[in-house]
Amino acid sequence: MFNKETKTALEAKEAALRLAFAPVAFQATRALRDMGILTAVSNSRSAGITIEEIMEQTKMSRYAVRVLLEAGLGMELVIVNDKRYTLTKTGYFILHDQLTRINMDFSQDICYKGMNHLQESLIEGKPAGLRELGPWDTIYPGLSLLPPEVGKSWFDFDHYYSDLATPQALDIVFEKKPKHLLDIGGNTGKWALACTAKDPEVEVTIFDLPGQAGLAQQKMKDAGVENRVHFHIANILHEEVPFPQGFDAIWMSQFLDCFSEAEIVSILKRCREALNEGGTVYILEPFWNRQQFKSAAFCLQQTSLYFTAMANGNSQMYHTDDFFQCIDDAGLTIIEENDQMGMNYTLLKCQKK
Repeated sequence: MFNKETKTALEAKEAALRLAFAPVAFQATRALRDMGILTAVSNSRSAGITIEEIMEQTKMSRYAVRVLLEAGLGMELVIVNDKRYTLTKTGYFILHDQLTRINMDFSQDICYKGMNHLQESLIEGKPAGLRELGPWDTIYPGLSLLPPEVGKSWFDFDHYYSDLATPQALDIVFEKKPKHLLDIGGNTGKWALACTAKDPEVEVTIFDLPGQAGLAQQKMKDAGVENRVHFHIANILHEEVPFPQGFDAIWMSQFLDCFSEAEIVSILKRCREALNEGGTVYILEPFWNRQQFKSAAFCLQQTSLYFTAMANGNSQMYHTDDFFQCIDDAGLTIIEENDQMGMNYTLLKCQKK
């Protein structure tokens, strides 16, 4: 997918110029979407719509509508014939596609300002851009403290992809009917709730930081399963804090990409010790080299830089070569791989060597 040149020289220069103006184009696209211009154009259907009609619908000045529409022409979001604007397929996806909207909101609310500190982050190995959101060493203690709309953008982005894989993953995890399951990085408790609904006898322990655990504890009470869902509240990076023991299954969904390779090995070694004999570690991750579409790989590759500048400064969305080495170094072996989970996620089943 990434092993040969695909553009002519002219196409390559055009792509380079688009990247040079990418921040401007991004904000113009948001304005076209959020200020109602793309909606007005979309509602006009094949008849198209004039600047005057858009002005009437949006209550914006002629200047504002004109400069945004002209930018939209260059970005191929709209086309114009006889001074009437219609929506392109790209414009349609910007306006109506949920995945595109979630990615754009995440880029704006979580990443945009902080990305100005990317080079500093790369040099220091710390998320220098995080100061634009809050005074934390990593983003994770601050997730429950973000302003509601900003937090929504983070959680929408985090949940959208992994949620699509949940039904298939539940079937696989519960093939062996685990009695005790450790959910590491349980977040808001969505997976724990799904497990308790799947099996009325399973007991789940959520391992997470205080802020996220607090959100999950309330959800368990609301669902009436607080007697079957327990909590181990600690920072997983503190190696001196022992893992709870005695689990038939350990679950980590889109969790280990939040850590460096050395940290992943440390976490997996402790997972290994927390397993009962014959127990299984289940790891759900999107690997960029396992994606069916180039655009999906692109999104994951760029998400790696969110980890660099905003989240923790040392992790990424991994290539399987690097990630699988961590599993091996931790004394685990992969007994099964499934690349057909949700939106091109991979589910790994690992056991002790």
